[in-house]
Amino acid sequence: MLSALIKKEFLLEFRQKSTLGGVLVYVVGTIFVSALCFKGKLDKPTWNALFWVITLFTSVTISGKSFLKETGGHGLFNYLYYSPRQFIVAKVLYNMVFMLALSIVTFFFYGFFVQNEVGNMPLFFIVLILASTGLAGTLSLMSAIAAKASGNFAMMSILSFPVVMPLIMVTIKLSKQAVDGIEWAGVGFDFISILAALNVLTLALSFLLFPYLWRD
Repeated sequence: MLSALIKKEFLLEFRQKSTLGGVLVYVVGTIFVSALCFKGKLDKPTWNALFWVITLFTSVTISGKSFLKETGGHGLFNYLYYSPRQFIVAKVLYNMVFMLALSIVTFFFYGFFVQNEVGNMPLFFIVLILASTGLAGTLSLMSAIAAKASGNFAMMSILSFPVVMPLIMVTIKLSKQAVDGIEWAGVGFDFISILAALNVLTLALSFLLFPYLWRD
């Protein structure tokens, strides 16, 4: 059932090619405009900050609206035919995979137009994986809460802000080490553990809390 739900999410997403195309245009357009403004030359802290700003807003666009469309007839159908725990886990996992793919695309175009400033590439990709999936999972859960509260996208943004900020702060600190090219001996592995724990915590909270939202 879980694999079928994830497959359904992918089929629905790629059936609406305008939505996917709009996100790609937003990502490439934002990066291209940034490259023109800075003439492709950024110092490392600015490079790092701008990359995560683009990634954050992409995640809000993708994950934030995932539950806002599950209303009315769609919501009733899901309520009748799916288990709440399987439904929320499928949604979160789908958003994590989709956001990770978009983050890799973002990094590719960002490095192409703006220049790649990363000194420790393996560390940066570890941060990219954990941060993008963490953002997707957190925003998916907040979207579910906002959809049941009022169905308002602004409500989701307000609820997400205090939850996402600690994740972003840890991500920026750790990715700065990767951009600066710090060797593995000097890497803050506590930050990596925090990012991994946030991913696990998001899945656990979604699994435990969503059935209560589901009944409403």
